[in-house]
Amino acid sequence: MAITIHPTAIVDPKAEFADDVQIGPYAIVEGDVRIGRGTHVHHHAFIGNGARIGERCQIHHAAVVSNVPQDLKFKGTEKTYVELGNDCTIREFATIHRATLHESDTNAGTHDGVTRVGAGCLIMAYSHVAHDCLLGEGVILSNATQIAGHVSIDKWTTVGGGGLVHQFCLIGMLCMIGGGAEVRKDVPPFALVGGGDAKFSGINRIGLQRRGKDSATIQTIKSAYFTLYNSGMNVSTAVKAISTGPDAQLPEIQEILKFIALSKRGIIGLA
Repeated sequence: MAITIHPTAIVDPKAEFADDVQIGPYAIVEGDVRIGRGTHVHHHAFIGNGARIGERCQIHHAAVVSNVPQDLKFKGTEKTYVELGNDCTIREFATIHRATLHESDTNAGTHDGVTRVGAGCLIMAYSHVAHDCLLGEGVILSNATQIAGHVSIDKWTTVGGGGLVHQFCLIGMLCMIGGGAEVRKDVPPFALVGGGDAKFSGINRIGLQRRGKDSATIQTIKSAYFTLYNSGMNVSTAVKAISTGPDAQLPEIQEILKFIALSKRGIIGLA
């Protein structure tokens, strides 16, 4: 199908569009941009250099994808990117910034110059995804969620409206973060987190059920977190107990153990 560009849009001729892309009124698309088949850039949206947008995405009005990062180390000449997977929806006034690339990051081997948003993500109105973030498949950021730089959120996690996530935090898969939560430490997989100062409030049972987890698996996850948070053990002792228990090889338990091993900020405490 044909590419449709509204006559009031400002589109650099070097931008690359697949079939059936639509660019709405007064949208701006810079030159180093690639947009996949069937994606619709609505009116007044801004698509900056370095944007790599997948198929069938919806970029709503006044959204910003791939603007330069809010990072004082960024010099303005670095070649960095935003990668947006297929079937993503970016709602009004949401912002997703390019990565920042500087010598200290490159030498440390912790940086590849890309901010990534996985397939099927929903970034609601007024939310912000800062430089160097990684959002897995199916992540939902509710209205006015603010994600600082270098944050990683694993697949199928939802962050409630007005949530704040500190830079370099990790959030595991299939978590439910309550509205207004302030996340300063890492949130392990399958966790339910209340609003305010983010604390562990239980497991995300509804989310697990929706992903097809059976009652036995859910109970095993619950038992592991009881050991971690309610047994009176410190984290390292609890992890050893879980890793040597009868359910240690269950994929969900391995996911929890792997997450804790990778955590550098420490995991959230108990509510």
